[in-house]
Amino acid sequence: MYILGALFAFSLLVIVHEFGHFMMAKLNGVKVEEFSIGMGPKLFGVIRGETEYSIKLLPIGGYVKMLGEDGEVTSDERAFQNKSPLRKLSVVSAGPIMNIILAVVLYSIIAGSRGFLVPVVDNVVPGNPADLAGIRKGDKIIQVNDKAITTWEDFVTQVYNANGSTISVIYKRGEETKSSTITPVKDEKENRFVVGVYPTLVENPGISESIKYGFVETTSLVKQTFGFFKTLFTGRVSVDDFGGPVTIMRVSGEAAKAGFLSLLSFAAYLSVQLAIFNIIPFPALDGGWIILFLIEFITRKKIDSNKVGVLNYIGFVILITLMIVVTIKDILYPVKF
Repeated sequence: MYILGALFAFSLLVIVHEFGHFMMAKLNGVKVEEFSIGMGPKLFGVIRGETEYSIKLLPIGGYVKMLGEDGEVTSDERAFQNKSPLRKLSVVSAGPIMNIILAVVLYSIIAGSRGFLVPVVDNVVPGNPADLAGIRKGDKIIQVNDKAITTWEDFVTQVYNANGSTISVIYKRGEETKSSTITPVKDEKENRFVVGVYPTLVENPGISESIKYGFVETTSLVKQTFGFFKTLFTGRVSVDDFGGPVTIMRVSGEAAKAGFLSLLSFAAYLSVQLAIFNIIPFPALDGGWIILFLIEFITRKKIDSNKVGVLNYIGFVILITLMIVVTIKDILYPVKF
């Protein structure tokens, strides 16, 4: 059942992503030849109208195949390649946008069901760094190391990124703004740095509060993800921090064991990761297409479809190779959590 739950969560992300491409293609008059969930050999397929809807063997992604997207030359006005740059841009960007929207919806549902944490101190552990720095119950943390804090996860992330170094904290106590410096200490049991404060739980929020939290949490996660790329390029990330399909299924299974809302939370997290990964400007990803169509729009010159097709094929091969390597790494050296 936990495996089925994990498959459900991952499939939901793929379906929503590809549905975004599918709907915008239809709205822009592009012929969709196939809507596939999964990759590899076909398990099941049904044709409705001009589109074949398929389920493939490997649950590692999906795709929407449009007429004329692979570089083949055709005069059909419904071919993807014959649409204007802005229309093509709207089609390829719809997938990541739908994943962001899904994250907002899921986080809103979670908030409405069990409440949500805010960066307002509910409890201070006596003798811990926050207590010694003068932090008290009711203080609202608004900034850490010049980074704005809008969610509790923002605060936790900044403490994590500090890796034991002293952090500068700005907080509000009533109408007064205060500042302190705090040096986190290592919690050997949990193997992480802590400062000794607990957040406030907002219980039974209204619909508007839940939706607002969905937007705030998703925005915060987007910022955190881009922050990860910064640490990646500065060499602060090790191979042990990477995981692929096997890790995703393991973590999804553990989330399912913790309960349905935990599984939804992980699905929301993955949805944001999927959106951002797809806008990386690399051939065969949505980001690669976005760059090409922006160039077409700016220069008013159409890029050679055959060259684009070759470039995307090479990019696809690289991505599949990378996925295989990461999968082998997941099996031989699984990520610890």
